[in-house]
Amino acid sequence: MTQPISVQLKELLRLSAPVIASRTGIMLMSVVDVIFLGHTDAVQVAFMAIGGMPIGTIIVATIGLMVGTMVEVSYASGAGEERECGRIWRRSLPYALVVGIAGAILCLFGEPFLLWTGQEKHIAAGAARMLAVLGFCLPGTALFLTTTFFLEAIKRPVPGMLTIILANFLNAALNWVFVFGHLGAEPMGAVGSALATAITRVAMAAGLIAYVLTMADRARWGVRGPVSDYWRGGAKARAMGYATGVSYGLEAAAFGSMSLFAGWLGALPLAAWGIVLNAMSLTFMTAVGLGVGTAVRVGHARGRGALREMATAGWLGLGATVAAMGAVSLLFYFFPREIAAIYTDDPALLALTAGMFVMAAWVMTVDGGQGVMLSAVRGTSDAWIPTAMHFTAYFGVMIPLAWILAFPAGLGAKGLFLAIFFASIVAVSLLSWRFRQRCR
Repeated sequence: MTQPISVQLKELLRLSAPVIASRTGIMLMSVVDVIFLGHTDAVQVAFMAIGGMPIGTIIVATIGLMVGTMVEVSYASGAGEERECGRIWRRSLPYALVVGIAGAILCLFGEPFLLWTGQEKHIAAGAARMLAVLGFCLPGTALFLTTTFFLEAIKRPVPGMLTIILANFLNAALNWVFVFGHLGAEPMGAVGSALATAITRVAMAAGLIAYVLTMADRARWGVRGPVSDYWRGGAKARAMGYATGVSYGLEAAAFGSMSLFAGWLGALPLAAWGIVLNAMSLTFMTAVGLGVGTAVRVGHARGRGALREMATAGWLGLGATVAAMGAVSLLFYFFPREIAAIYTDDPALLALTAGMFVMAAWVMTVDGGQGVMLSAVRGTSDAWIPTAMHFTAYFGVMIPLAWILAFPAGLGAKGLFLAIFFASIVAVSLLSWRFRQRCR
């Protein structure tokens, strides 16, 4: 029997709220980094903004590569195979470690990459130093992500949330030490902020894995024991992760290209763009959390073979996301200067950033909508078709349109935001159509 919508909404919010808190907490670390740097000088913010492009793409792709853990655990849990859930998680750990190490190696080539994309030499050099330090946290980040996905899929998201809350205190304290040079440390600017983040993320992974291995009902979920079928047994989860990683990576790379365009506009527009993108990413975590809750509910319904429940779970997630992100859009539109002042007290940077927040207000609702519909489609175990849809929206529409509007049309940063807006409309339309097909 189908539950009333009010009951389903309560279940969605129960699943999503801790995820929103934990994902917001992850992004809050980045916000703290930018705020500390914003009170040094705009060049340090520019280092973070352009260096965040490649590291952000790698981390987002890593999230996608690990999401197969959540999908497979959700399916196994919905089917009542609880010990299989732990086996799926254990198989994911060595894979996560390999993915993280590969990402760390890529981070060592930041300077030649940034120079190749046309960034100013001193900006590329400063960003590359920060990027190399951040790379050390990637193995820990991948381990933390796959463990978080496991816990969220068994409807236990609170431990991840608490880990993030504690991590933010640690990250803020380390930023205070390394960015400004307190307690005998040398002031290190963007590199110091990266070091604070790297230490914090490794600690997060260690703490959450320790929790899973020692939780009271660990035997019920089968989290301990050898992994004898790591490669073959993890094939389905990896296959889902490959498609999702490509999809997420493409979207992140597309948005990274926008940062490159902002860099071509100059150091000050790049710093302002970095601040606004940071705030957008923070508030987008509401859509990410609702997307995770939606994907889990869709996955559980799929495990029971309940197509009607799958459809209801997906559309309810979309409606809740539109409402939440619409509220964020209003804040950006009516209080841009107040939000910008949190990040910087530089008059020129403050004025430019406030103007960009107004433009960002138009983007948030449709971008959140496409994010939750991607999660809903993933919850049905659909792999490559939504990836192709993302490629079409963000590489086929957003990047060429952004270049045309920003440069030949002379709209500058405004053109970048308009391109994101139109591409997100394309993405949410295509993904909604695909989800409807999967629920038939």
